[in-house]
Amino acid sequence: MRLSDTLTGEKRDFVPLDSTVRMYVCGITPYASAHVGHAMSYIVFDVLHRYLEFKGYNVRYVQNFTDIDDKLIARAAAESATVQELAERHIAEYFEDMAALNVLEADVYPRATQEIPKIVEVVSGLIEKGYAYPSGGDVYFRVRSVPSYGKLSHRSLDAMRAGARVEVGVEKEHPMDFVLWKAAKPGEPSWESPWGPGRPGWHIECSAMALRYLGDSIDIHGGGQDLVFPHHENEIAQSEGFSGTEPFARFWVHNGLLHLDAEKMSKSLGNLVTIRDALARYSSDAIRLSVLNAHYRGPGYYSDEALAGAERAAARLRQAAFARPVAAPPSAATPEKERLDPSAHRERFIAAMDDDLNTPQALAVLFDLAHDVNRDAEAGRDVAGAQATLLELGREVLGLTFEERGGGIDDELAARVEALVERRSELRAAKRFADADAVRDEIAALGVTLTDSAEGTTWKMSGPS
Repeated sequence: MRLSDTLTGEKRDFVPLDSTVRMYVCGITPYASAHVGHAMSYIVFDVLHRYLEFKGYNVRYVQNFTDIDDKLIARAAAESATVQELAERHIAEYFEDMAALNVLEADVYPRATQEIPKIVEVVSGLIEKGYAYPSGGDVYFRVRSVPSYGKLSHRSLDAMRAGARVEVGVEKEHPMDFVLWKAAKPGEPSWESPWGPGRPGWHIECSAMALRYLGDSIDIHGGGQDLVFPHHENEIAQSEGFSGTEPFARFWVHNGLLHLDAEKMSKSLGNLVTIRDALARYSSDAIRLSVLNAHYRGPGYYSDEALAGAERAAARLRQAAFARPVAAPPSAATPEKERLDPSAHRERFIAAMDDDLNTPQALAVLFDLAHDVNRDAEAGRDVAGAQATLLELGREVLGLTFEERGGGIDDELAARVEALVERRSELRAAKRFADADAVRDEIAALGVTLTDSAEGTTWKMSGPS
């Protein structure tokens, strides 16, 4: 198995430190409902989690909650709630969203507010070793103490400094020095520390949690590409400075960012779609397929058109997974073709996943297998073994449920339409145009409109004819 590592910029063989894979993935700041950008990231790392276990590894998976920060404080004040109340509400919602998306639970979900002793220990250790310094009740990390600072984002300190801004009243030795501990402000939650009451900075909490629950050196650290700098860059400096152990993470795995209708989705643009909104319209399988249809390191795209296509694709897989062979006389199948052997499909699927989680290629293998299952089922051949492989790889590795969605077009109808569309395409390829037209009439009778193009045939419900 090979994984791309952001630090080295290379795709390398993945070999864990020992029999347990230690994986840390940055979690949400629970000041609002989780959105489909979060879904993209956590589906990607869920598939990585699943595939590592499928390969026989034990995985210890840690994912944090940043349950204290400026956004939470501001939103709580606006809603006349406490920070804890706001965070707990959205954390509970997040767990419901992840369960609905069929995302496996992590082993530990530490929260910043529950890790203050470890955070204080790490900050104190960094001060003692000369990596950090107190200033007016705050504590800052001294970036010039780390000659390799910038190695993850591949930036030089001088280049970073050129665009750095320092807040008025903040006393830093260097503009890029970042806060480890923030002095308390009136009305804000705070905890006691050797530097006075305050709260942890954003970056230090992840270092403290990873060090506490996974050790000085971990196998995989994951998150979105937007976290490479400054968050993960700062994590490396803090963690390696405190522990004296390099590397802090042996593989830095980052997923691409989600675009909404070709525009990058972001809070600043106000174009977020919550996971709950998405699940109200589309199935878990459709959302997962839309994410996994692109390589995790590239951008993802969310649109009604893409999700509708993914919904139809999910129906095709379900139809194949539970298709029953058509009754046929014994003479209809030759002995060598009595049973579909899925071993070649399985090998191709594993080869794709071993190549830096190439889920688009892995999905292509599943759809090839689904096509072969449908073909052999129609011929009356035994497809039980192939269906078991389809369900195993789809469920255990990709996290598909193969369940019908709750709303929208009837799932059985969607599967029937997909089968008819595929049959029509085969007839047209064989130049049996009269038979193809008859299938088109059958599809139209279901209230479906077909559109043929160079890319293939698409369909949509148009109402009963």
